[in-house]
Parts: sequence; C-alpha cells; structure tokens
Amino acid sequence: MNSVVHFEMPFDDRDRMVKFYESAFGWHTRKLGEDMGNYVLATTTETDDNGPRRPGAINGGFFPKKSGWPDQHTAIVIAVDDIKESVQKVTKAGGEVLGEPMAIPGVGQYVSFRDTEGNRVSLLQPIPRTSHARTQTKGDMRNKSKRRAR
Repeated sequence: MNSVVHFEMPFDDRDRMVKFYESAFGWHTRKLGEDMGNYVLATTTETDDNGPRRPGAINGGFFPKKSGWPDQHTAIVIAVDDIKESVQKVTKAGGEVLGEPMAIPGVGQYVSFRDTEGNRVSLLQPIPRTSHARTQTKGDMRNKSKRRAR
C-alpha cells in the first residue's frame, strides 16, 4: 500500500497565507526563493531528519497560483517504490498522467496525474534516505513550479 507523504495547496498572497497557517494552526513555514518557484514549505508536526515523528502525520507546501495554469488545487503526494510502474497502473486504472516524471534534486522522481474524478494527485519515488538526502530534502524543491504547467 502506498502512503500519502505530502500535501500541496496554492496561494494568491504568500505573506497572507503564511500568517494565516502560522497563526491559526501553529505551523512553521519556510519561504523559498524565486529559484525554487517561491514555494513555501510547511511543517505541520514535530519532524526530525527522518520526517514526521508521529506515524501518519505529514508535512506539505504551498505554491503560487499562476494565470492559465491547469489544476491549481489542493493536492496530495503519494510515495511509490517505482514511479514508472505506478504511472502505468494509474493509466491502466483510468487516470491521466500529466507529463513525464521529473527529478527533484535531493528528493526523488515526481509526476502529477488526474484521477478518474478529475482530482490532481502526485506521485513521488523518494531517493533513499541518506544523511545527504535528508539535508537536501528539506529545502531543495527546484523546478517544482515548472511541473505544475503540465
């Protein structure tokens, strides 16, 4: 069984969104720069180098809405062992894969799809967790915004 490991939500106003989630829920956020698509990482639970401490808890992120881009809705990310095999399963089950899997340095292979109900969902084949990967995983979401155009 593949687990949900991350969520993503769009924003119109980054500062307003950060203030809301920090004030309303006590989440910790980290604003990434232009080179990272202005993505905002959100820590929603106690987390260490291996990820969330509590089983079943996940962290996530926020991306800026862009005019004319498809599927800018709240989405979940599902961890898979083999992204190519999972893409085939999604297609066979009636889903529509949105582009080709892309590498996120320090994180793994990533691709989005639409399920049979029109929901945008993403797949992530994480790289093995080494000390180097754990360090980069927290902040290296390079090229993530480019995938949303697909």
